[in-house]
Amino acid sequence: MLITNARIANHNDDAHYDIRITNGKIESITPATHATDNDSYNAHGRIVAPQFVEAHIHLDYANTAGTPRDNQSGTLFEAIEIWRERKEQGLNNPKLIRANAIAAARSAVAHGVGTIRTHVDVTDPNLVAFYALQEVKEEIKDWCEIEIVAFPQNGIYAYPGGDKLVARALDEGADAIGGIPHLEPTREDGIASLDYLFDLSEKYGVPIDIHCDEIDDEHSRFTEVIAAQTSKRSMHGLATISHAVAMSYYSPGYLSRLLPKLAAAQVNFAVCPNENLHLQGRGFSSAVPRGVAPIKQLTEFGINVALCQDSISDPWYPLGNGDLLRILDTGLHVSHMLTPTYLDNCLEFITTNPARNLRLNNYGIAEGNPANLIVLDATSQRDALQHSAPVLLSIHNGKKIFERAAAPAQWDY
Repeated sequence: MLITNARIANHNDDAHYDIRITNGKIESITPATHATDNDSYNAHGRIVAPQFVEAHIHLDYANTAGTPRDNQSGTLFEAIEIWRERKEQGLNNPKLIRANAIAAARSAVAHGVGTIRTHVDVTDPNLVAFYALQEVKEEIKDWCEIEIVAFPQNGIYAYPGGDKLVARALDEGADAIGGIPHLEPTREDGIASLDYLFDLSEKYGVPIDIHCDEIDDEHSRFTEVIAAQTSKRSMHGLATISHAVAMSYYSPGYLSRLLPKLAAAQVNFAVCPNENLHLQGRGFSSAVPRGVAPIKQLTEFGINVALCQDSISDPWYPLGNGDLLRILDTGLHVSHMLTPTYLDNCLEFITTNPARNLRLNNYGIAEGNPANLIVLDATSQRDALQHSAPVLLSIHNGKKIFERAAAPAQWDY
């Protein structure tokens, strides 16, 4: 296949290129000749970007909002309680989980995603969701790559036998390990849970991705524990801190002490701005906080930040469709990052940054890399963000996944 007359998203120029794809890889990137043939796709000056990477989502929760009941308070902890009730009532049917997860993945892919890291709840003696997602991973591998995080939604120690279930999921082939220390009975239990999870991470040779400090409490400080564990164990670059909303409440003094530790440990962040704007900042009578991790401060300190969807119509978040451009828009707005420095390179937050979280090799638009790319109906990264540009062409491992026509408005005046 040949894509002609394309701009490349991370090239800061207006040059047009031809991109030839052979045997699933990008064979060549050359100045555009404007030649076409039967196997070519004319981008007409639109940008080509790597397929987006969704670094934090819960596919096993997708499309479950309202069952067994709605989240009336809109809070994180009512959502967790609803999910516990759902499991106890036997509503997690494997066929339904698979169908819902595939529908959610297809929606994300339709918006440009090519790789997904999904956290899957393993606080279930039968690991129903985990086995269902393993089947989904195999079923959709030709058009979307999935990485499964063994995630103890109800806690390592707060849930009886949670520690053993996480280890069992790793034995069964989980790609990464997760945790939720702020949900454990005490801070000491939270620290103990991290000790245990880091031990498992080293034992099984898998990365670690922790739901961390997702609470409106400036005293929730497990982020520093993760940084310390990562540095002490020389696991630099292997740990991801997800959510970290309590960081938005930290004092400037504490934050200035914490940021160098995070940078030294080379931890990655997965921030979900839409979801945490919905869940956090409740119960305040005035000066309602945003409840989103300090994306700009982290980025300016050289710390890797990915922006993520988190949920698609579940007890935690009633909306969502996998559109990472929408997430990117919110993340830049809430972080006061609508400046040229960020706008002109904004796709990094949903491409190269999350690819670093997942340690994807040979990612990006470069000769010799796997041909995982999209054509956006935009001529620049800023243009794509401003107009929520649809994906016109998606290619995964050199194979066309879908193509849609640009849809200009038909004006009567």
